[in-house]
Amino acid sequence: MILGLTIVLILVLFLPFTVKKVEHNLEAFLFIMGIAAAAISQVLNGELLIKALEDPIHITLAVLVAGLIFRWCQNPIEKGILGLSNMMPFRLFLALVTIVLGLISSVITAIIAAIVLVVIVSVIRLDRKSEVRLVVLACFSIGLGAALTPIGEPLSTIAISKLNEEFFYLFKLIGADVIIAVIIFGILSAVLIKPQKDSEGLTASLEKESYKEIIIRAVKIYLFVMGLTFLGAGFEPFIEKYLLGMSPYVLYWINMISAILDNATLAAAEISPAMDEPTIKAILLGLMISGGMLIPGNIPNIISAGKLNITSKEWARFGFPLGLITMVAYFIVILIFG
Repeated sequence: MILGLTIVLILVLFLPFTVKKVEHNLEAFLFIMGIAAAAISQVLNGELLIKALEDPIHITLAVLVAGLIFRWCQNPIEKGILGLSNMMPFRLFLALVTIVLGLISSVITAIIAAIVLVVIVSVIRLDRKSEVRLVVLACFSIGLGAALTPIGEPLSTIAISKLNEEFFYLFKLIGADVIIAVIIFGILSAVLIKPQKDSEGLTASLEKESYKEIIIRAVKIYLFVMGLTFLGAGFEPFIEKYLLGMSPYVLYWINMISAILDNATLAAAEISPAMDEPTIKAILLGLMISGGMLIPGNIPNIISAGKLNITSKEWARFGFPLGLITMVAYFIVILIFG
């Protein structure tokens, strides 16, 4: 059993990063791997199937409804953004963009927050370096903030499901840490980004999404979370054998690999209800922070970089050192406060 799960884990960790076809069909790939893991662990039964069908419902509905609302209101939103950017100090506006998107991403979902970010960046038109920095900082903020509720992003959906906890559990566990980080990223947006506007910025795809695109994205999210539910259940024996006794400090740094892998996938493979809260907290913070370092680490990064033509090198040049400094800072926090 352990050998089979190890093979599945290796495939999950490396194929999306090395094989383009897998990367572009990640939802279907993880669904297949989840079924395989559950079958190997002999937990593929009716109860798990019902759970896998139910877990994605809330986040899928949130993505679908928010996507429709944004499509219907895109023009007024663009005008409102331009108006707000002109009526207040520009550095304050940049800070508020990063902070507000981070905080509301747990309600409107990380995906919709990323799409709103793309619109904002395209409307205000900064120079390229400043725009890349704003996108990276805002995506760090969104990736952290979205984890506060199970409808914000797949990572939080899977974490709540695997831990069998109530809706606001993650907010209670990591809310203070996340809100402080979001505010800090907002301050950094005001300090590190030039206020001068420049017409030669990033090129965004601002056409309204079709209803077909919105529906397909919702279906993909449903399949993605369903696959992660199977994957998480299948990896329980692996977790019990290798991770339950491991130091939370070690797990925190191991999770830097979420810089190159979607952090929800790792959450499904690592988190167990048998873990204590300090360990769960260390795992989540390690995944969430390092998920912003590189483009593949989190869904908002992938959406923003794709629509704004940000290269992996451009992202890493700013995102990796920023994430590493944040990882060190929060490791100190974990050491002191637990």
